[in-house]
Amino acid sequence: MADLKRRRRPHLVSTPVRKKGVVTIPQEIREQLDLQEGDHLVVAVEDGRIVLTPASVIPDDQAWFWSGSWQEKEQEVEEAIAAGERGEVFQDGEEFLQSLADEAGLDLGEIKRRADA
Repeated sequence: MADLKRRRRPHLVSTPVRKKGVVTIPQEIREQLDLQEGDHLVVAVEDGRIVLTPASVIPDDQAWFWSGSWQEKEQEVEEAIAAGERGEVFQDGEEFLQSLADEAGLDLGEIKRRADA
């Protein structure tokens, strides 16, 4: 009798459709696609199948703006404006760059020389 090896077949995962069309995406699939609560999916029908595709509502190159830390800074600015606070006003770009360099403890002239090199 031939030695039959057990073939492992792909495991098909099924999930029920619940009230109002709610479907749970299995955890292993969410992990594989790095899906988090609140992420968006594009829903389409292709060849009689429902296809869910992760979608980025916010373009990837703008995601930094919507990060928690950046939004906290935005909130601080909104509160300062509402309180009537006004930031420092610069007469030109050179004055602004010098202020940034001073704040960072850098020599603006050296930065410019390196940028030109």
